[in-house]
Amino acid sequence: MNYYAGPDLARAFRTVRKNTIEVAQDIPEEQYGFRAADGTMTVGEMLAHLAASPTWQLAAHRDEKKTFLSFEDFPRFIGAANAYAATLKTKADIVAALETNGETLATWFDTLSDDVLAETVGFPPPLQPPTKTRFEMLMGIKEHEMHHRAQLMVMQRMMGIVPHLTRARQARQAAPAAPAATNRPS
Repeated sequence: MNYYAGPDLARAFRTVRKNTIEVAQDIPEEQYGFRAADGTMTVGEMLAHLAASPTWQLAAHRDEKKTFLSFEDFPRFIGAANAYAATLKTKADIVAALETNGETLATWFDTLSDDVLAETVGFPPPLQPPTKTRFEMLMGIKEHEMHHRAQLMVMQRMMGIVPHLTRARQARQAAPAAPAATNRPS
């Protein structure tokens, strides 16, 4: 079995999205306006962006089954995702969109065969490479989310919040070591 079998991609994305939702839940709503530096997204804007951005890939790959993305396609798909993100104003709206849209994407990933994921999608010059597999493009959703989640975790630290993955690691390290199993007869 190849890694890019749809269920493996779905499982990996569900893990990433679960962690993003935990970050979203850990940050108090009054901190959703926090901005790490001028010219960057706020916590709320970044989380809304993550909730909405996979919708452009769903439109391109699931709905329209594009095999070529033109310079006109990108603003159309990404513009629609950005417009949707702008409607997500409250923490409750953002978390609900992260949950719903994440599961919609993962459920679709579950249906994808190796053959579909191996299909190529072309791009106009001068974009390089001139083609990518659907798998590479869809894997980019997960990579994009992990990139922004790392930024969110730094922002958590700036707000005095210890990220949940760090708290879990610290708890494991603080737990007493389990006694070694012995094979002695009783």
